[in-house]
Amino acid sequence: MAKMIDLINGPPTSAAVPIPPPNPPSPSTSPDPTSSPTTTNPLQTQRPPLLPIFITCDPARDTPSVLGTYLREFHPSLVGMTGTWQQVKDVCRAYRVYFSTPEGAKPGDDYLVDHSIYFYLMDPDGEFVECLGRQHTPESAARIIREHMSDWRDGKKVT
Repeated sequence: MAKMIDLINGPPTSAAVPIPPPNPPSPSTSPDPTSSPTTTNPLQTQRPPLLPIFITCDPARDTPSVLGTYLREFHPSLVGMTGTWQQVKDVCRAYRVYFSTPEGAKPGDDYLVDHSIYFYLMDPDGEFVECLGRQHTPESAARIIREHMSDWRDGKKVT
Protein backbone atom coordinates (compact mmCIF):
# COMPACT_ATOMS: atom_id res chain seq x y z
CA MET A 1 0.00 0.00 0.00
CA ALA A 2 1.27 3.51 -0.82
CA LYS A 3 2.16 5.81 2.05
CA MET A 4 1.43 9.47 2.56
CA ILE A 5 1.66 12.05 5.29
CA ASP A 6 -1.91 13.08 6.07
CA LEU A 7 -1.59 16.74 7.03
CA ILE A 8 -5.34 17.27 6.90
CA ASN A 9 -6.91 14.60 9.05
CA GLY A 10 -4.00 12.66 10.49
CA PRO A 11 -2.39 12.83 13.88
CA PRO A 12 -0.14 15.85 14.49
CA THR A 13 3.00 13.72 14.15
CA SER A 14 5.17 13.18 11.12
CA ALA A 15 4.64 9.42 10.97
CA ALA A 16 3.58 8.04 7.60
CA VAL A 17 0.06 6.65 7.53
CA PRO A 18 -1.56 4.36 4.96
CA ILE A 19 -3.70 6.10 2.36
CA PRO A 20 -7.29 5.48 3.42
CA PRO A 21 -9.72 3.93 0.97
CA PRO A 22 -11.81 6.51 -0.90
CA ASN A 23 -14.78 6.39 1.47
CA PRO A 24 -16.70 9.38 2.78
CA PRO A 25 -15.70 10.47 6.28
CA SER A 26 -17.59 8.81 9.09
CA PRO A 27 -20.18 10.84 10.99
CA SER A 28 -18.03 10.61 14.11
CA THR A 29 -15.17 12.53 12.47
CA SER A 30 -17.18 14.89 10.24
CA PRO A 31 -18.31 18.19 11.66
CA ASP A 32 -22.10 18.48 11.74
CA PRO A 33 -23.03 21.93 10.38
CA THR A 34 -25.89 22.12 12.90
CA SER A 35 -23.73 21.20 15.91
CA SER A 36 -21.87 23.51 18.24
CA PRO A 37 -18.17 24.24 17.60
CA THR A 38 -17.18 22.04 20.54
CA THR A 39 -18.31 18.90 18.68
CA THR A 40 -16.05 19.34 15.65
CA ASN A 41 -13.05 17.12 14.97
CA PRO A 42 -10.41 18.17 17.55
CA LEU A 43 -7.58 17.47 15.11
CA GLN A 44 -8.91 20.18 12.81
CA THR A 45 -8.85 22.76 15.62
CA GLN A 46 -5.27 21.97 16.66
CA ARG A 47 -3.71 23.49 13.56
CA PRO A 48 -4.64 25.85 10.73
CA PRO A 49 -6.64 24.40 7.82
CA LEU A 50 -4.81 23.08 4.79
CA LEU A 51 -6.39 23.02 1.34
CA PRO A 52 -4.56 20.74 -1.12
CA ILE A 53 -5.14 21.69 -4.76
CA PHE A 54 -4.22 19.63 -7.84
CA ILE A 55 -4.01 21.49 -11.17
CA THR A 56 -3.97 19.29 -14.25
CA CYS A 57 -1.49 19.66 -17.10
CA ASP A 58 -3.84 17.73 -19.43
CA PRO A 59 -7.14 19.62 -19.66
CA ALA A 60 -8.29 17.72 -22.77
CA ARG A 61 -8.51 14.43 -20.87
CA ASP A 62 -8.82 15.66 -17.29
CA THR A 63 -12.43 16.79 -17.17
CA PRO A 64 -13.94 17.67 -13.77
CA SER A 65 -15.54 14.21 -13.64
CA VAL A 66 -12.26 12.43 -14.46
CA LEU A 67 -10.35 14.55 -11.94
CA GLY A 68 -12.95 13.88 -9.24
CA THR A 69 -12.65 10.13 -9.69
CA TYR A 70 -8.84 10.23 -9.85
CA LEU A 71 -8.32 12.51 -6.85
CA ARG A 72 -10.65 10.54 -4.57
CA GLU A 73 -7.99 7.80 -4.73
CA PHE A 74 -5.56 10.12 -2.90
CA HIS A 75 -7.51 12.14 -0.33
CA PRO A 76 -11.12 13.28 0.07
CA SER A 77 -10.09 16.92 0.65
CA LEU A 78 -7.99 17.24 -2.52
CA VAL A 79 -9.46 19.86 -4.89
CA GLY A 80 -8.96 19.37 -8.63
CA MET A 81 -8.69 22.23 -11.11
CA THR A 82 -8.78 22.22 -14.87
CA GLY A 83 -9.51 24.75 -17.60
CA THR A 84 -8.67 25.50 -21.18
CA TRP A 85 -5.26 24.64 -22.57
CA GLN A 86 -4.36 28.37 -22.49
CA GLN A 87 -5.44 28.72 -18.85
CA VAL A 88 -3.32 25.71 -17.86
CA LYS A 89 -0.39 27.13 -19.85
CA ASP A 90 -0.77 30.50 -18.09
CA VAL A 91 -0.78 28.87 -14.62
CA CYS A 92 2.23 26.72 -15.54
CA ARG A 93 4.09 29.78 -16.77
CA ALA A 94 3.24 31.76 -13.62
CA TYR A 95 4.64 29.00 -11.40
CA ARG A 96 7.49 28.03 -13.75
CA VAL A 97 6.12 24.55 -14.33
CA TYR A 98 7.27 22.73 -17.45
CA PHE A 99 4.56 20.86 -19.36
CA SER A 100 4.33 19.47 -22.87
CA THR A 101 0.65 18.73 -23.47
CA PRO A 102 0.00 19.47 -27.15
CA GLU A 103 -2.21 22.49 -27.85
CA GLY A 104 -5.44 21.45 -29.53
CA ALA A 105 -5.38 17.90 -28.13
CA LYS A 106 -8.81 16.30 -27.96
CA PRO A 107 -10.14 13.63 -25.58
CA GLY A 108 -9.34 10.26 -27.14
CA ASP A 109 -6.25 11.55 -28.97
CA ASP A 110 -3.08 9.53 -28.48
CA TYR A 111 -0.37 11.75 -27.00
CA LEU A 112 2.08 11.85 -24.12
CA VAL A 113 2.14 14.43 -21.35
CA ASP A 114 5.36 15.45 -19.66
CA HIS A 115 5.63 17.93 -16.79
CA SER A 116 7.72 18.96 -13.86
CA ILE A 117 6.63 17.68 -10.45
CA TYR A 118 6.37 20.18 -7.63
CA PHE A 119 4.16 20.95 -4.69
CA TYR A 120 3.77 24.66 -4.05
CA LEU A 121 2.99 25.74 -0.52
CA MET A 122 1.01 28.97 -0.45
CA ASP A 123 0.00 30.92 2.63
CA PRO A 124 -3.62 31.80 3.48
CA ASP A 125 -3.17 35.10 1.60
CA GLY A 126 -2.24 33.19 -1.57
CA GLU A 127 1.43 34.14 -1.39
CA PHE A 128 4.16 31.65 -2.35
CA VAL A 129 5.94 30.12 0.66
CA GLU A 130 7.95 27.11 -0.49
CA CYS A 131 8.37 24.66 -3.35
CA LEU A 132 8.59 20.98 -2.48
CA GLY A 133 9.94 18.47 -4.98
CA ARG A 134 10.97 14.86 -5.36
CA GLN A 135 14.10 15.54 -3.31
CA HIS A 136 11.87 15.78 -0.20
CA THR A 137 10.83 12.65 1.62
CA PRO A 138 7.19 12.56 2.78
CA GLU A 139 8.44 13.10 6.32
CA SER A 140 10.62 16.10 5.47
CA ALA A 141 7.86 17.65 3.33
CA ALA A 142 5.36 17.20 6.19
CA ARG A 143 7.80 18.81 8.63
CA ILE A 144 8.34 21.80 6.32
CA ILE A 145 4.61 22.25 5.77
CA ARG A 146 3.84 21.99 9.49
CA GLU A 147 6.56 24.54 10.29
CA HIS A 148 5.01 27.02 7.86
CA MET A 149 1.49 26.26 9.09
CA SER A 150 2.60 27.13 12.64
CA ASP A 151 3.28 30.67 11.38
CA TRP A 152 -0.50 31.24 11.17
CA ARG A 153 -3.25 31.47 13.80
CA ASP A 154 -6.91 32.17 13.07
CA GLY A 155 -6.08 33.20 9.49
CA LYS A 156 -3.45 35.73 10.57
CA LYS A 157 0.33 35.57 10.37
CA VAL A 158 1.96 35.24 13.79
CA THR A 159 4.67 37.86 14.13
